[in-house]
Amino acid sequence: MSTKNPDQRVGIFIDVQNLYYSARALYGTKVNFGEIVRTATAGRKLVRAIAYAVKAEMPEEQSFFDALEKAGLEVKTKDLQTFVSGQKKADWDVGIAVDILNMAPKLDAIVLCSGDGDFQILMHQAKTEGCRAEVMSFGRSTSAKLIEEADDVIDMDAEPERYLLNYTKQQTTNNKQSTPPPAVIPGRKPEIQPAPSTPEKPAAVTPGKITPATTPNKIAPAKPQSLGALEGEIIDAINKDTKPEQSKRRRFFGKS
Repeated sequence: MSTKNPDQRVGIFIDVQNLYYSARALYGTKVNFGEIVRTATAGRKLVRAIAYAVKAEMPEEQSFFDALEKAGLEVKTKDLQTFVSGQKKADWDVGIAVDILNMAPKLDAIVLCSGDGDFQILMHQAKTEGCRAEVMSFGRSTSAKLIEEADDVIDMDAEPERYLLNYTKQQTTNNKQSTPPPAVIPGRKPEIQPAPSTPEKPAAVTPGKITPATTPNKIAPAKPQSLGALEGEIIDAINKDTKPEQSKRRRFFGKS
């Protein structure tokens, strides 16, 4: 895998719609395209920097395109198509692919600023042309297969204050879930918290009455014996184990 060096010829290709809507969905703000160009160039020889945008017939879009040009970008636009069904569609996937393949022989590094997984095959082809394939996008909205294909990935989520306009940390907090799901460690089952147990109610106690303890097998407690019957059992037990010369001890229980 090649590394970055000042002698590399770099081409930057920005999917404006992808970055624009990712920034709005994740942070509720706009992208700093000027900083994207500086970071993607990384002190190397910039040959081309192209921004691919779609005209949405909005009043403020021309000022947006002018700002892209001031950031050092060549702006290519495409009209939004409206079909008979009322569906509107416009994308630059084919146009970006054609430009990258045509310019690859004249470049040493290609920086694709998009998280669209449809570009994975394109980046693979760019590498077969001898180019270094780099991706720059918001990590949370980037295809895993595109990341795997790239020689280098710049995750804009790692430094949102650098790549977004008027960014505050509160914007990130507001656009995240209030209660994130617990992290799942690969190879380990997620921990399941046990349901809270309901304490058992103590058995009612009646004054003057002994409540027998319950057992797992629910064995009924023996019926209480009278004092006289209990005394008789004790005497019988002693008579069985006592030798004849010790029989006089039975007087202790009041028996002759």
